[in-house]
Amino acid sequence: MNNLTPLAQKFILHFGEMGSRWGINRTVGQIYALLYVSARPLNADEIAEHLAFSRSNVSMGLKELQSWRLVKLLHQPNDRREYFEPPKDVWDIFKALLEERRRREVEPTLSMLRESLLENPASDGDRYAQQRMREMYELIELSSSWFDDVQRLSPDTLASLMKMGSTVKKLLDVGDSVRGKLGFGRAAEAQAQSQADDADRGSGGGDHP
Repeated sequence: MNNLTPLAQKFILHFGEMGSRWGINRTVGQIYALLYVSARPLNADEIAEHLAFSRSNVSMGLKELQSWRLVKLLHQPNDRREYFEPPKDVWDIFKALLEERRRREVEPTLSMLRESLLENPASDGDRYAQQRMREMYELIELSSSWFDDVQRLSPDTLASLMKMGSTVKKLLDVGDSVRGKLGFGRAAEAQAQSQADDADRGSGGGDHP
């Protein structure tokens, strides 16, 4: 690596190693890390020089990062070259990563599960498999809906929410307690459902002397 401080080199090398675990190759990881710690946008020639990569590898890496929406293209006055920089806000980077991973990994899984649940089970084994698939589908759908809500939050609100930690669970517990005292808790709901079922059975029994 050329003209980089030991601190920057350490960061860039680490991102290269971690990239393969996140589904991107080492070159792409190092390009992103260089742009992230750079005080100004860089063009492809500068990136190639800093990292000692070929120009073609840099071009391919930048296209991959653009597809992930992790870098944006800029133009400088009186300069025909293209410059690149990552989003300034780390929360925007975080949300872009999550959104792309959902698009590439979660949505295809949901599509497959929907198709599988529409099929007619041919055996008890298939019925059991579909039940397990339905449980997975419902969990992923719930998580996906939650993620949509998170995406609409401002960075400040999102940071505050994450800092709350276990406080969120305490608030939910308080809510359950209040609903229980008002007769709307889970136990009350279960009791109401049981009473409705009994009424239905009694009504059905009255139709047959």
